[in-house]
Amino acid sequence: MSFPAAARLTLRDTQLRRNLAKATSTIREKRARAVGELDDWEALREAGEAIKAYTMATLDEQLERLEASVTRAGGTVHWARDGAEANAIVAGIARGQGAREVIKVKSLATDEIGLNKALEAEGISAIETDLAELIIQLAHDRQSHILVPAIHRNRAEIRALFERTIAAGRQLGDEAAAIADAARLHLREKFLSVPVAVSGANFGVAETGTVVVVESEGNGRMCITLPEVLITVMGIEKVLPRWRDLEVFLQLLPRSSTAERMNPYTSLWTGVREGDGPREFHLVLLDGGRTDVLADPIGRQALHCIRCSACLNVCPVYERVGGQAYESVYPGPIGAILTPQLRGLENAPTLPWASSLCGACYEVCPVRIDIPRVLVHLRERVVREVKSPIAPEALAMRAAGAAFASRGRYERAQRLARFGRGPLARAAIPGWTAMRDLPEPPKETFREWFRAR
Repeated sequence: MSFPAAARLTLRDTQLRRNLAKATSTIREKRARAVGELDDWEALREAGEAIKAYTMATLDEQLERLEASVTRAGGTVHWARDGAEANAIVAGIARGQGAREVIKVKSLATDEIGLNKALEAEGISAIETDLAELIIQLAHDRQSHILVPAIHRNRAEIRALFERTIAAGRQLGDEAAAIADAARLHLREKFLSVPVAVSGANFGVAETGTVVVVESEGNGRMCITLPEVLITVMGIEKVLPRWRDLEVFLQLLPRSSTAERMNPYTSLWTGVREGDGPREFHLVLLDGGRTDVLADPIGRQALHCIRCSACLNVCPVYERVGGQAYESVYPGPIGAILTPQLRGLENAPTLPWASSLCGACYEVCPVRIDIPRVLVHLRERVVREVKSPIAPEALAMRAAGAAFASRGRYERAQRLARFGRGPLARAAIPGWTAMRDLPEPPKETFREWFRAR
């Protein structure tokens, strides 16, 4: 479904719009206070931008360093060209362990490649342990936010969902603690019994082979420490060259995402160690279109994203239509520039128009991604590469261009327009006159008036 069609559907949901407006305004205010505490916030943003730019310029080198470091620490590295290869690798490891279930840390990369469905096809159940992801899974719903996938649902809706599913027969009431406790009881048994866990990665450090996951609930910590086998699916753009680079990003990310000075749970692991945590670690490095994005000097900025969701929370378009209208696990402004590049412009040609050019997203982006510039760039690419040259708008613009190309043709077109004919007298130019009226052709042009006098 195109973005305009999907947006028309979500705009009818007044409850969704109320939920989003309340949630995003609260997050915006908290983030502004957290950022305001730092005198060097802009310097941190510039440092984050520089590190990401350097990483993308040397990505092949950094990935080879990461592979060597992980292998040296006792882990195993797998390379996946696309989602199908990544899913097959994860399923193969789980089958090798005889697992019928895997527990999962919240991961946009695995959502992007449809890992849960792929595992289900292999007879393996994927159990989401993040509270918001669990809500989405139980409701057979779709994510609508990078950080808070169930942001479009309010407390009453979540309570009713739990009372129908994991807390059947119980009255949970309206207290958030009681609702969360129902999820905690449901998940605790899984943490202690399921032998295989799957995680994403916020960062992977090439220098040391360390993988980093930041979260707020502690479910991630349970997943990466208790199971026998840990599998991490990481987009190749998440690599950082040096250990010291974490100093910058562990300040930028929590303030921009959860509006906290520090994430409650910051988990770092390097390979495996006897008697401490999982006995096997597998790192799956996912391309999934990322090298194609890297080839575009302007569009590659999208790979700098650290998935903080700050751009969503300030976007007037996102706040009105919600994340599901973007038909992607990456909604909002970042989704408008990342998704069409990962999928191919021909598969998501309307998304570069799914965000305004107001610049609010650029102002809050912790790594200074110039989203408005990339939006304009991708719109130009869609028009040039995707749209048919015989589309009505293209034909109308071609005719107008021919009329404007010379003084003689322009004056002849003006004379024809007085009689309702010619390219300057069209009553409807697709994409233009639906929003604005064409001016009435003058009875006498300035040049005619000047010559007569």
